Amino acid sequence: MPLNKIWLDDQERRRQVEPAPMPSDKAFFGFERIHAREKSERVLQHFNSVAHVYDFMNSLLSFGIHHAWKRASVRALGLRPGDRVLDVCGGTGDLAILAARQVGAGGRVVVYDINRAMIDAGLPKVRGGPLENRIRHVQGDAEQIALPDKSFEAAMVGFGIRNVTRMRQGFAEMHRVLKPGGRLMCLEFSRPVWPVFRWLYDAYSFYAMPFMGDLIAGSRKAYMHLPESIRMFPLPDELAEILRGVGFSRVEYRRFTNGIAVAHLAVK
Repeated sequence: MPLNKIWLDDQERRRQVEPAPMPSDKAFFGFERIHAREKSERVLQHFNSVAHVYDFMNSLLSFGIHHAWKRASVRALGLRPGDRVLDVCGGTGDLAILAARQVGAGGRVVVYDINRAMIDAGLPKVRGGPLENRIRHVQGDAEQIALPDKSFEAAMVGFGIRNVTRMRQGFAEMHRVLKPGGRLMCLEFSRPVWPVFRWLYDAYSFYAMPFMGDLIAGSRKAYMHLPESIRMFPLPDELAEILRGVGFSRVEYRRFTNGIAVAHLAVK
């Protein structure tokens, strides 16, 4: 596909973010339209195949910048000592570790992820360390969070909501488990602002990233899905409308590195 055709135009994008963009049994996996149930299975296979090199590949492909994005996003969440925080699609736990340092000994962070291989890959980061008693791990579906209503002061999701089959349902569940006044942070990839930078980013995404994914992780397919899923994701203003639509207020967002990543912040 030519690089100038990778990003959807406004009309095509709008169709992706309407409340019912397609029949309820359909979903997108990258650019491919598939059965919703099949997407869950493919996402599981995808992360099973890369869990062992997930952190290394993130640092390699982003030149380490993703750590700065995560630090800034968690700081913006404004956590306080004693807060209880839910890290949805928490994976290997980078955001959870940052949050646990902020909430102190009296706070708790729950890493909630459907993929056991990703959870297992992150356990050595905290096992036996000073944060071990502050972080708990729960395996579960982001569309049906198995935790009580109004039980957290904050919720966050970093680079994971793209992979949830029913994204609105995932956000609705985060809204449900937050206390009134609770804060949400969603960190996701997005479209670079400057056209020239966007072209370079597209070339890197669709040529260099799959090549390195094949060479190092042994999965070209997994690292082709990554840039495709980014191009299918709502732009910042569109995602802000989705968050308002499920009940959040005071929605704002902050761009990082010319808009490659965006942190959305909202309040219940």
